[in-house]
Amino acid sequence: MTKRFGVVVTALLMLLVAAVAAGEDSTSDLKFVVLKDYSGKPVRNASVVLHPIDKEGKQTGGLQLKTGPDGRTGFEGVPYGKLRIQVLAQGFQTFGQDYEINQPSTEITIKLKRPQEQFSIYRDKPADSDKPAENKDPSKENPPQSESPK
Repeated sequence: MTKRFGVVVTALLMLLVAAVAAGEDSTSDLKFVVLKDYSGKPVRNASVVLHPIDKEGKQTGGLQLKTGPDGRTGFEGVPYGKLRIQVLAQGFQTFGQDYEINQPSTEITIKLKRPQEQFSIYRDKPADSDKPAENKDPSKENPPQSESPK
């Protein structure tokens, strides 16, 4: 009976090891480095937000991480698949991009840019068009010319 018990326990342990090994193949150890675009220096206390994307392209849930003084953060056990990553830090433009996670270990470097002036379709017009339009009666702008008799 003890020999049979030993065989059963050994078989169960082998199945457990195989299940754990199979489970490791479907998750990734993610590491992030957040840097300043213009100097390459680390951005401390940046929020790195992870949103898994389902097969229909919709965000499901989310997880927020914070960078340390070295601009680094990470998370182990992220399932393979599409992941939307957003990075927010005070004084920088918000970063957002989708990534396909399909490796046991992934390091993503994100370079944040300084804020820029907002784009406006109204700024490309000539200087005269910057003035507000006045409500004028068109008939008073150019009074009708009287014809002289011939």
